[in-house]
Amino acid sequence: MRIDDLDRKILAVLGENGRESYSALGLRVGLSTAAAKRRVDRLRADGAIQRFTAEIAPAALGWTIEAFVELYCEGRVPPDRMAEMVKTIPEVVQAWTVTGESDGMLMVRAEDPAHFERVLGTIRAHPGVSRTRSAIVLSHL
Repeated sequence: MRIDDLDRKILAVLGENGRESYSALGLRVGLSTAAAKRRVDRLRADGAIQRFTAEIAPAALGWTIEAFVELYCEGRVPPDRMAEMVKTIPEVVQAWTVTGESDGMLMVRAEDPAHFERVLGTIRAHPGVSRTRSAIVLSHL
């Protein structure tokens, strides 16, 4: 996959607004509408653009708590087993394996503190999880 400076500009614009029209995209990066579409199609085919999504405000779903949960596992838990665990918990909206003391990092959303506490209990009850450490987000900067 070869990405040039024009492709980077296109990706930056689409990163801000994935629904940008090809016409507006072309104007912003200096291409015709058709050329912008061809570039986006190539970026999709090459895998540089993996998908287009809608970013939903968590509060619109009633989720007012956002937290990061560090996951500590017993022994060596493979990433695919961690992935299977988080797939069963809808409140886990993103998950990563990480370096450092913890084995994984989870982004969790919940309706309120009581809901978050229940989710944390669910995470802690999974086989292989020895402990967690959480940080609740106060504000986005």
